[in-house]
Amino acid sequence: MRTAVVGGGPGGLYFAALMKQLDPTHEVVVWERNAAEDTFGFGVVFSDETVGGITNADPVVSGQMAARFAQWTDIDIHYRGEVHTVGGQGFAAMARKELLQLLQQRCLGLGVDLRFSTAAPSVSELSAQFDLVLAADGVNSAIRTQLAEHFGPTLDVRRSKYMWLGTDQVFEAFKFFVKTTEFGVMQVHGYPYSEAGSTFIVEMHPDVWQRAGFADHAGQALPPGVSDERSIDLLRDLFADELGGFSLTANNSKWLNFTTVRNEHWSHRNIVLLGDAAHTAHYSIGSGTKLAMEDALALAACLHEHADIPSALAAYETERRPVVLSTQRAAQASLEWFEDIAIYAQQEPVQFCFNLLTRSRRITFDNLKVRDTDFARRVEQGFARQQGAAEVRPAMFQPGRIGSLQLKNRIIVSSMDMYSAADGVPGDFHLAHLGSKALGGAGLVMTEMVCVSPEGRVTLGCTGLYDDEQTRSWQRIVRFVHDSSTAKIGVQLGHSGRKGSTRLMWEGMDDPLAEGGWQVVGPSAIAYGDSSQVPRELDRAGMDQVRDAFAAAARNAATAGFDLLELHAAHGYLLSSFLSPIANRRQDEYGGSLDNRMRFPLQVFDAVRAGWPAEKPMTVRVSATDWAEGGLSHDESIAVARVFIEHGAAGVDVSTGQVTKSEKPAFGRSYQTPFADRIRNQVALGSGAAVIAVGVIASYDDVNSILLAGRADFCALGRSQLFDPQWTLHAAADQGYRGDGADWPLPFRAGSRKPPTGRTDAVRPRLELLRTAAAPENIHVRWTPTPERAAAPALLMAPQSAAATV
Repeated sequence: MRTAVVGGGPGGLYFAALMKQLDPTHEVVVWERNAAEDTFGFGVVFSDETVGGITNADPVVSGQMAARFAQWTDIDIHYRGEVHTVGGQGFAAMARKELLQLLQQRCLGLGVDLRFSTAAPSVSELSAQFDLVLAADGVNSAIRTQLAEHFGPTLDVRRSKYMWLGTDQVFEAFKFFVKTTEFGVMQVHGYPYSEAGSTFIVEMHPDVWQRAGFADHAGQALPPGVSDERSIDLLRDLFADELGGFSLTANNSKWLNFTTVRNEHWSHRNIVLLGDAAHTAHYSIGSGTKLAMEDALALAACLHEHADIPSALAAYETERRPVVLSTQRAAQASLEWFEDIAIYAQQEPVQFCFNLLTRSRRITFDNLKVRDTDFARRVEQGFARQQGAAEVRPAMFQPGRIGSLQLKNRIIVSSMDMYSAADGVPGDFHLAHLGSKALGGAGLVMTEMVCVSPEGRVTLGCTGLYDDEQTRSWQRIVRFVHDSSTAKIGVQLGHSGRKGSTRLMWEGMDDPLAEGGWQVVGPSAIAYGDSSQVPRELDRAGMDQVRDAFAAAARNAATAGFDLLELHAAHGYLLSSFLSPIANRRQDEYGGSLDNRMRFPLQVFDAVRAGWPAEKPMTVRVSATDWAEGGLSHDESIAVARVFIEHGAAGVDVSTGQVTKSEKPAFGRSYQTPFADRIRNQVALGSGAAVIAVGVIASYDDVNSILLAGRADFCALGRSQLFDPQWTLHAAADQGYRGDGADWPLPFRAGSRKPPTGRTDAVRPRLELLRTAAAPENIHVRWTPTPERAAAPALLMAPQSAAATV
């Protein structure tokens, strides 16, 4: 097999070496436009998992890397004059230059044809002459650009400015320096990579960057390889305390904006992308080198395992894409957290550190408890103090308050449409459904969206609160919850808008009714989807009618005895569609600017607030993004939450999407929580309003992590509660918690202990004459190079000939 590799970085070199190991008869040629000794950057970091893969695939390379690794387990977070150390993480790093040297040597030893300082032939020429062309030519891949119509790349250029630097200060741990300056918050990501130096990455919001004067320096055009020395001089002054007298060094160092690279396809014919050419992940969660070397291992293995190249390339993408997508989701959460780091400046140091550590959602509270029990204990203690709690307990079981309503814990059963009513009347099914959730331990149980008029229903099976029979039926359900549990119950009021008159979910979700339907309404005559009914644009009289229906439903809800009322302004229903520029194209005072688009939803909110008892709280559910181009922006979603709070919302239930059929949501575990996080920390925290996170929150560990990090005040769970109506009580049993935050109904208390799932009654004999105490595990390992390591010789560079081979 003849393989052309374009790009002599770690990914391309490692792939070349693996191919020659698998079959020495393979011909592998590597083109690299830079010289062999050229490298940009300082250190690269690897996980234990990646190192294990390299060890299995190439013990020679693994052994050479291990000899050069700086290894440690601690993270030091410097924040507001304090340093907090968290152990048990596990890091291995080395100099990028040394990694390239050993990979070059390995390739030469295996007979790879290395061509440095040489531009590769055209991709069409390579494709014709070689069986496989590997594009490992980096984030600015020329091959990907040339064949963009086939690979389908998207390049997401992020806001923050960063610069990659080094220092001769040898850090003992991974360092986060979070520094509040006169210009704003700046942060440093630092880690050791050898006995002689550390990586020092400076990052800041573009507004901070502008105020600090870096824009003046960055205006100059710098040729490749030349660093922005004027900016670096200013950084030396700004971070003089952190550098502690050590120097700041440059290597092609200039201000950059991180670009997240994604591709719809990773291969075209016999051409395949690898590493940064295919995908990137923000440096705050790891190394692009790590991903590239994992790609190389998977691609070489798939080529070896499959009989033809198309099958091998398909298998490579099938195997790697889920791993990369998972990494990119975590990286996206991490980079967005650092972009918005200033909004957490009010957090106490321990909570801030926990927030930073769990920003990508890959580390959770339970993970941390295993890694560093002492720090985890301090996190729980700090949260209890914040809440004014008398005892330390799992965060989800600390009592909480939404306005005047005191709840026994932080768990809410999310609103879920059941489509099981007759003429809008909730029946025995709803009593059993909501009653079981109240008995299951949640602090607050929410109804499904209860519609304010017959025409406001989504389906014929939706419940309502527009007549006396419906009110009496709801009253029965509320009475059961109050009499049989310590939970509270809230009602969610809404109007389907342009998403109404559809079939039951299991008969065809969003499909229009074949018969018995009605004319739907909306802010504009724009259908929800291609097969949806086109709504009638509401005029002023129609809006008045809808507003009055909401107010009447609120009065009925008060009669039914509900503890809390939530206005549904999310998911593309009527009020949500007014807020979204995708659904609202009006030319009058109810369309156009955000202020105009909010006008009618606020009129409804005010009318409902007036009809709902003043002593009871009212919340609002919003979609914080439409997940579609031209939809609600980040700044607009913050403004929407702020204005609803100003109008009296005691809480904001933060969901996303469902506004258009063309949406492209970034689904994943707790994927909507970052939106709740921003609303809480930018708007709600100073107002006293509570923020509710919702969306694929399934485990008690995720709930505790969200609460402890200050991302939300409550967590709403839906499908998890359908799977297990006693989810909250079972979560208490799993955590060993007993108390008023998870009180079992008296008839259930005999089952409050988790039953055995296997044989647990075995009595083991003593088999030791003298007991041996287990050695305590050292979770705090610092990087302290030995004198022998410091004196180790440097690796030799590869020859510079146009075709360097052995």
